Amino acid sequence: MIEVATAAAKRAGEILLSHWRKLPPGSVEEKAKNDFVSIADRESERAIVETILGSFPGDGILGEEGARRPGTSGREWVIDPLDGTSNFIAGFPFWCVSIGVRQAGETLAGVVWDPLRGELYRAERGSGAFRNGDRLAVSRRPSAEGAFLATGFPFREHAKIDEYLAIFRALFLEAKAIRRAGSAALDLACVASGVFDGFFEFRLSPWDIAAGAALITEAGGVLRDFEGGNRCFETGDVLAGPPGVVDDVLRVIQAARER
Repeated sequence: MIEVATAAAKRAGEILLSHWRKLPPGSVEEKAKNDFVSIADRESERAIVETILGSFPGDGILGEEGARRPGTSGREWVIDPLDGTSNFIAGFPFWCVSIGVRQAGETLAGVVWDPLRGELYRAERGSGAFRNGDRLAVSRRPSAEGAFLATGFPFREHAKIDEYLAIFRALFLEAKAIRRAGSAALDLACVASGVFDGFFEFRLSPWDIAAGAALITEAGGVLRDFEGGNRCFETGDVLAGPPGVVDDVLRVIQAARER
């Protein structure tokens, strides 16, 4: 699975690099308010699906840009062909390809490929998480105090903005710094590698989470929803990092929500 996911991600990366900072006029559409898709996203997804099904024709597919296939094996590939599309369109260099494999509600493997930096993040259940061959581990920070956190704004969920801002304020007063770079999959990869001490965001989609979930857990971290449970894929609310940071951030989030 890792070999096929890596081949698919790198093939997609070549397509994305061919469009990087030179998207032709009329090649970008707005799917919903502030939610975009480009010719690069669609070509990338087609290449990924073709590569996967060439090796695993019985597997299911769930892609952000419309690729849907139930499959017969019980295994599903969850694909974000370009995580950080708004960044890509604007020319901001923070985006990636994200491919996760799930079965029976569990994440089996994940690959996040950052073509601009040549960094491949990969993880397979029980085998650890790696960046270009180097084993990864989440940070050792024990709490939210002094933590370096990553987040994403709920741009699709304006009704959540007041709740988000209350949580942001509470964490801002405890953390060392908070960054919002615009690619959840790459943020999660950075948490798995110990760059960030934690990550939180509302209403993500399965393709935003799948590969990152494998990286986080195999690097010794945990993934929780904002109730402290394991329903991130159902709710889209994601909190990730080392156990101590996650527990402490969860405490801050729940106190902010109560207020």
